[in-house]
Amino acid sequence: QWVYNILEKKAEADRIVYENPDPSNGFVLVPDLKWNQNQMDDLYLVAVVHRREIKSLRDLTAEHLPLLRNVLQEGQEAITKRFGVPGSQLRVYLHYQPSYYHLHVHFTALGYDAPGSSVERGHLLADVIDNLAMDSTFYQKRALTFPLRADEPLFKKFQEAGKV
Repeated sequence: QWVYNILEKKAEADRIVYENPDPSNGFVLVPDLKWNQNQMDDLYLVAVVHRREIKSLRDLTAEHLPLLRNVLQEGQEAITKRFGVPGSQLRVYLHYQPSYYHLHVHFTALGYDAPGSSVERGHLLADVIDNLAMDSTFYQKRALTFPLRADEPLFKKFQEAGKV
């Protein structure tokens, strides 16, 4: 509901850094709640796409390339304009598994070791775009590894299924 409140401007409208209102290829860029916006060393923003049917990396196909390219280019430009941090100094990635199932993209300062930015969980948006450009169904076919804590419900389900 938090995501929909942001998209519908019912919450955090004053925190929006940038918005592309296009319903198909647009998104809202907001500072992550973990970032206090005072220093650039731990810069952390999130782009939340307007399209509600895209839940995660697994849903992406070549059809979504215009959206993904918009998020990458316009997100970097907005951060450079607002915070003075160039795109070359940003890590732009998606989580798999995500913390919530509505497609969103993380923008962090390159030097900031943000939670979940490691290779086991973070997938660079530029790589995602390249993979989908080569194979439209790349993420439907690709085996994706991801870490789980022992206390997570999904880990318990894997245990029950004898997969761990």
